[in-house]
Amino acid sequence: MESRYNPAEIEEKWQAAWDAQGLDQTLENPSKPKFYALSMFPYPSGNLHMGHVRNYTITDVIARVQRMRGYRVLHPMGWDAFGLPAENAAIDRGIAPAKWTYQNVAQMRAQLKRLGLSYDWNREVTTCSPDYYKWTQWIFLQFFQAGLAYQKEAAVNWDPIDQTVLANEQVDSEGKSWRSGAKVERRLLKQWFLKITDYAEQLLQDLNQLDGWPERVRLMQENWIGKSTGAEVVFKTEAGDDLTVYTTRPDTLWGATFMVLSPEHPLVDKLTTPAQSAAVAAYKAEAAGKSEIDRTAEDREKTGVWTGSYAINPVSDEKIPVWIADYVLMGYGTGAIMAVPAHDQRDFEFARKFGLKVKVVVQPEGETLDGDTMTVAHAGEGVMVHSGPLDGIPAGKGAGQSVEAAVKWLEANGKGKGTANYRLRDWLISRQRYWGCPIPVVHCPSCGTVPVPDDQLPVTLPEQVEFSGRGPSPLAKLEDWVNVPCPSCGEPAKRETDTMDTFICSSWYFLRYPDARNESAAFDPAKTNDWMPVDQYVGGIEHAILHLLYSRFFTKVLRDRHLLNFDEPFKRLLTQGMVQAAAYKNPVTGKYIAPADIADLSDPRDPATGDRLEVVFEKMSKSKYNGIDPKDVLEKYGADTARMFILFKAPPEKDLEWDDADVEGQFRFLNRVWRLVTEFQASGAKPQGSGELTKPEKDLRRAIHTAIKEITEDLEGDYQFNTAVSELMKLSNALNDAPCKESPVYAEGIETLLALLAPFAPHIAEELWHLLGHADSVHHHAWPVADPEALVVDEIPLVIQIMGKTRGTIQVPAGADAQTLEQLATESELAQRYIEGKTIKKVVVVPGKLVNFVVQ
Repeated sequence: MESRYNPAEIEEKWQAAWDAQGLDQTLENPSKPKFYALSMFPYPSGNLHMGHVRNYTITDVIARVQRMRGYRVLHPMGWDAFGLPAENAAIDRGIAPAKWTYQNVAQMRAQLKRLGLSYDWNREVTTCSPDYYKWTQWIFLQFFQAGLAYQKEAAVNWDPIDQTVLANEQVDSEGKSWRSGAKVERRLLKQWFLKITDYAEQLLQDLNQLDGWPERVRLMQENWIGKSTGAEVVFKTEAGDDLTVYTTRPDTLWGATFMVLSPEHPLVDKLTTPAQSAAVAAYKAEAAGKSEIDRTAEDREKTGVWTGSYAINPVSDEKIPVWIADYVLMGYGTGAIMAVPAHDQRDFEFARKFGLKVKVVVQPEGETLDGDTMTVAHAGEGVMVHSGPLDGIPAGKGAGQSVEAAVKWLEANGKGKGTANYRLRDWLISRQRYWGCPIPVVHCPSCGTVPVPDDQLPVTLPEQVEFSGRGPSPLAKLEDWVNVPCPSCGEPAKRETDTMDTFICSSWYFLRYPDARNESAAFDPAKTNDWMPVDQYVGGIEHAILHLLYSRFFTKVLRDRHLLNFDEPFKRLLTQGMVQAAAYKNPVTGKYIAPADIADLSDPRDPATGDRLEVVFEKMSKSKYNGIDPKDVLEKYGADTARMFILFKAPPEKDLEWDDADVEGQFRFLNRVWRLVTEFQASGAKPQGSGELTKPEKDLRRAIHTAIKEITEDLEGDYQFNTAVSELMKLSNALNDAPCKESPVYAEGIETLLALLAPFAPHIAEELWHLLGHADSVHHHAWPVADPEALVVDEIPLVIQIMGKTRGTIQVPAGADAQTLEQLATESELAQRYIEGKTIKKVVVVPGKLVNFVVQ
């Protein structure tokens, strides 16, 4: 056996051996408790980056520890494989999206295997594979049958040059198409939605169950759902049409002096008078070209046009003008608002600009406000005035009395009703693209929208497709694929050509892993209910809202379809921090400079301008020239060192700063462990028990069991892998310094070190474990358990102070009382040096800590 630590050789050897043994396959043993450890699966871009390495290493340590603790563990991996990048690759490189995707999957799978991650590859899922998306389509039809999937017209980003719909991420900050550079327009198009709003209250309330989630993630979801309470009020137009508004301040209805509709509101055309039609049409066209962000920006000047019509304020019967303005969005609330300019700053600015009436209905105690002379809106507390039945009631968002009184009055008089509203909107899932899961419905002139029967799933993507990036979805151009008989009546009909948002695929993948090879169902409920919920989910904070919210929604819908028996998919969530590295930035130009282009890194300067560069730690990226390729690290140091560094450098939820010196430090540590174990094995020591342990043996045994206790605690609750690695180093040092290398305690320490190291650095631990003569894998060894007796300290250091100044320590029995401590301290050689020949005026004893002599 080679005496030098050679990571490349042993890692390749053990990865092949574990694969052949099926070491990481999931144990289906119902007598054992289960543990489901899951990392968020990646998009197969083809290249593993350090963020991936961090995420997957964290989950792997958790999975390995739980196996050693006697759990049956499910630890799978798969690929979130549909999406725009593959289609762009088809356009740019002339390669089929499927071919590009599967090449990348193969490449990334090989990279993951090099890290020694204990995945059960028999359960791998790939969302673009027909054997997976067949069940994505089946689940979509479950939503359709439950009345939770529907089509309606909605605004989309439209590229007028490429004649295609763009996703939000394809529109730049100036509102231009990423490919053609054209100014993007907003158009109405028939789109598919899932009715997530039906589950808004459950999604909000059940956040209370998620005490294993970071508080900030729960808060982000709560804010995204955005519940508010108020009232729904119906204003009648002069023509008798209903304009429904939702307001959180129904108490201010008596101060509503005009209404504002979204330019897209269906009643705008009917309300527009001939005299106003040209102005309204021009304004609608202008608004169609603006993004939602532009339209709702707080600081932009208010614009709007009067429709020429009036509505009736239902509480005062006053005629109030109806305007349109682009800051009101059709997708939020009802697309219509009542404007109370005296008490809302946005309404106030609009009213002042267009000369509209400002009526005060809330007045600060002891003051009189005049709507004609106000310079800003009064949005604060006060007392109701000019409000009929509410006059004199305390008002304001905090007071609540006026809002409650207003709701009561509205309901009693049939003018409105108290209700809750949510910021959450229904989920638009239509994508006018090829590389996504086809929506399994057929549009029939006679039967309407008809679901594809289960026995005809999957609706597969055709392969002979032309990609230009222009015009409608490539699917819409395939006549043979589009034109099919109606599944219901047999008459000529057309397939749906939209594909699904890729978030659909990732909203249920965790339910497939427990039964990944099932060809007759999405999953066997018995198996999935057995393994779910996921015990530990690990992934980036960027998925805190959408992916996690959609997964929770899917779980609740499938529960209500009697396929699942739990409410929440992820019991515990860990959002790992980013991996950052030093980047060199020119503070004058804002440009990043590649380290290779800098002459002297100790005095970094821009080679073009001579400006001194700032050294900043930022998320690794090509554009900042600070990426570290995992392949380079693995080739130089091996997977175990990469894993140890990633775990040691920072707590898992914090950002991690890459440092080559710290990587070297972990490599040196593993080399020390290698020497420690190989020297012990080479010594041929045959440890003999000799009854009572000596003091060095007791000290070493305490160090061993302290390490077990501390590392076990670090791997429970809030994972602290960094301090666990520190404890491994302490134990290694204690073994290195121990004088009792022939003792059974030393042999226990060597084996314990390897068992504790195994989840962190699995290859070196396995190699050394077998070197010690074990036939079975260290990963099948039971996780060490601390012996409380070994932790008991016989002696402790006692600080000796003279006149409050520390002079040193002496060893004393751990449980000694104050009287004994004073006697031992007084008699000690250390104290005698300072108190001999002096008068002791006072002795202060702090049991277990110190003895202080006050002398004259």
